[in-house]
Amino acid sequence: MKKSLRILLWGLVILMAAALAFMIFNWYRQELSVQQTQSGDTGVQIGGDFHLTDHTGKAVTAADFTDKPMVIYFGYTFCPDVCPTTLSEMTLWVEELGDEADKLNYLFITVDPERDTQEAMSYYVSAFFPQLVGLRGTPEETTDVIKAYRVYAKKVEDESADSNYVMDHTASVYLMKQGNVFSGTIAYGEDHDNAVGKLRKLIATIK
Repeated sequence: MKKSLRILLWGLVILMAAALAFMIFNWYRQELSVQQTQSGDTGVQIGGDFHLTDHTGKAVTAADFTDKPMVIYFGYTFCPDVCPTTLSEMTLWVEELGDEADKLNYLFITVDPERDTQEAMSYYVSAFFPQLVGLRGTPEETTDVIKAYRVYAKKVEDESADSNYVMDHTASVYLMKQGNVFSGTIAYGEDHDNAVGKLRKLIATIK
């Protein structure tokens, strides 16, 4: 009996280790895709069309924003730290750019459509800067845009969190040239001057 119990426990340990290894591998694969493209690997495609709803309830596609370069952040309103920190930093970038800031489109796309209603998105984006547009979709639309931009997003059970889960997700800000062409990223916690410099370079690509 004890031997059977030990075998069962070891089996559970192995399964948990395998699941953890798969999660780490999947995260690494998604982040590597971004890094490969930044280094000039044109074989990696990041970006594409999407069909979502903005925080005012208007249906939009990528074409509604490709007149200007796009600054895109994927997150969710229930995020305890990374998302509000990044959007607060983005607010400072916009303030430093001044009038130049209006030459870019700023999108906050939720990876948690289950909780992020239109009302929640509207309330959330209003806490940052006026140019920020919140976008949400159905679970299927969200999956499509996540795949198009090679974003990592996964629900993680957490009994201490609202609705008993948090979203583990890519923390980088995506920079897209006019026409929805991937240009690079701003990393989470990147130096303020570096981040603003990247936005100025993005503005300089406008035709």
